[in-house]
Amino acid sequence: MRKYNWKKILVNTLWVLAGIGAIVLLGAAMQQKSRKRCTGVKIEITGAERHMFIDEKDVMDMLKTVGAVTGTNMASLNLRQMESMVEKNPWVKNAEMFLDNTQVLQVTIEERQPVARVFTLGGNSFYLDSNSMRLPLSDKLSARVPIFTGFPSDKDVLSKPDSALLEKVVQVGKYILADSFWMAQVAQVDITPQSGFELVPVVGDHIVVMGDAEDLNRKFTRLNTFYQQAWLQHGINTYERLDIQYDNQVVAIRKGTMKARVDSARVHALMQGMMEGAALGLLDSTRINNPVPVSRPVLTKDSVVKKREVTAPVKTAVTKPKSAPVVNNKGTNKPLSNVKKATTKKTVTRKPAAKKKTPRAVMDKNR
Repeated sequence: MRKYNWKKILVNTLWVLAGIGAIVLLGAAMQQKSRKRCTGVKIEITGAERHMFIDEKDVMDMLKTVGAVTGTNMASLNLRQMESMVEKNPWVKNAEMFLDNTQVLQVTIEERQPVARVFTLGGNSFYLDSNSMRLPLSDKLSARVPIFTGFPSDKDVLSKPDSALLEKVVQVGKYILADSFWMAQVAQVDITPQSGFELVPVVGDHIVVMGDAEDLNRKFTRLNTFYQQAWLQHGINTYERLDIQYDNQVVAIRKGTMKARVDSARVHALMQGMMEGAALGLLDSTRINNPVPVSRPVLTKDSVVKKREVTAPVKTAVTKPKSAPVVNNKGTNKPLSNVKKATTKKTVTRKPAAKKKTPRAVMDKNR
C-alpha cells in the first residue's frame, strides 16, 4: 500500500493558494489603480549642461497634443505613444515616462547638445550634435559653440562625402569645445574645397592651416607651443599663415611673403605668355594683355634692313694705354721714349727794328 506524504502535499497546496491570491490581489489593485486619475506631471530634463533649448513648457505643449494628462484615467494614458511623440522633436534625444504610486506622471527628457554651428555655401545654418545629427536653430537662444563656414551642401539627404565631412566637423568641434583656451581663441573654422580646415583666430592677423581632422591633439599642441614662442620673440602679428598639418613642425609664413609669391607667379605667367608669343612671331604687349588681335604694319625687306642698321649696336674699340717701351741709346746710354713730350713754346719778344739813318748829302766845300 502506497503511503502519501500529506505534509508535503499540504505545503504545496498552500503555496498554490498563496500564488492565486497574490494574482487576484494584484489584479484588483491594478483595476483599482486604473480607475484612478492622474494627479500631475513631473518633468526632468537631462543633458543640458551648457544650453537648454527645450523647457518644461515645451514638453507640456507636446503632451497636450495627445490630450489632457492631468485628471485623465491612468488606464487610458498610452505612455508608449506619448514617448514617441515627444521624441519627434529634433532637440529630444530620448524620452521615458511612467506613473508612480502617487498617480503622478514622471517624464524624463534627454536633450541633444550641439557641438558646432555650420554655415553652408547657400547661406543656411544649422547645429550639429555629437552624433552628427543636424539640429535647427532656436528662437530662444544661440549656442556658444565653434562656428564652421563653407559647408558645400544644403540637401536633406547628404551624399557619402558630405556625411563624412560632417563627422570631421563634429570631431573638430568637440575638441575645441572641450578646451576653454581654444574656445576663446578660435573665431571660426573655414572648410576648404579639399575638405580641410583653416582656423581664423581671435587674437592675431593670420590663418592657421590645419588640414584634416586627424591627430588633433598633436596639431593643437604644436600650435600652442608656437604661440608661446612667437608672442615672446617676434609678436603674434608677424606671420600671416601658420601650417600645422605636418608632423613635428610648424610652417610659418611672414607677412608680405604670400603677396610676393603671387606677384612672382603673375610675372612668370606673363613671361610664359611672352615666350609663347615670341615663338609664334606675335610678340606684342598689347596682344598678351588683350586677347583681341591687333593689326600690324607690313614690313618690307628695305624697312627691315634699315631697322637693323639703325638698331644695330655700334662697337667701339677701347684701347688701354700701353707703357712706352724703353730703348737704350748706345752712344749716350740714355733711355729714349716714343712718347712725344709736350713742348712749351717760348714767346720771344722782338724789339722794334731801329730806324736806319739815311745818309745825308755831303756838301762839297769846293763847290
